[in-house]
Amino acid sequence: MLRSIKTKFSAVAACFSARKDRPQNHRVRRFLRGRDGSAAVEFGFVAAPFLALMFAIMETSLVFFAGQSLESATADSARLIMTGQAAASNFDKVAFKNAVCGRIFALFDCSNGVYIDVKTYNSFSSVDPTLPLDSNGNLQVNSFGYSPGGPGDIVVVRIMYQWPVYVSLLGLNLSDMAGNKRLLVATAAFRNEPY
Repeated sequence: MLRSIKTKFSAVAACFSARKDRPQNHRVRRFLRGRDGSAAVEFGFVAAPFLALMFAIMETSLVFFAGQSLESATADSARLIMTGQAAASNFDKVAFKNAVCGRIFALFDCSNGVYIDVKTYNSFSSVDPTLPLDSNGNLQVNSFGYSPGGPGDIVVVRIMYQWPVYVSLLGLNLSDMAGNKRLLVATAAFRNEPY
């Protein structure tokens, strides 16, 4: 019995051993010529960059969509101040923020992330357009207030949101703040109607 096992083992080993009449690199050439699994290998090379590109495109489009949603909510909410509806309803900063949050849909954390700044100016040229970011890229909300003015006053409504950025591709990062966030700012500048 041991002899038959030894004979079978020798026959199997001979199948895997190098043949004397062929050069040793034949197995390497046969492996390189083989096409089995080439699609899986090619997909492995292409999958990671493809998925990274897809996620970057989706995140970029989501950031632009969120910015446009914030612009629409700002324009609609600023109209309440411009037409005197906010003054007639005795809006304060919290009531105005609630009006803004009613126009912003599921994209934003309105209670914790939306910042509102409403200021009155003497002229359009005196409006300060700088972003309230410190040198480290942190949002400074100390000077934010709610001053809707009266009839004929020049008012600037700024609504801000810190959008988290998760995917950066090829050094093209959307974040412009500390903590890998992008500051979305929507502004409406107008003169109040004579209500």
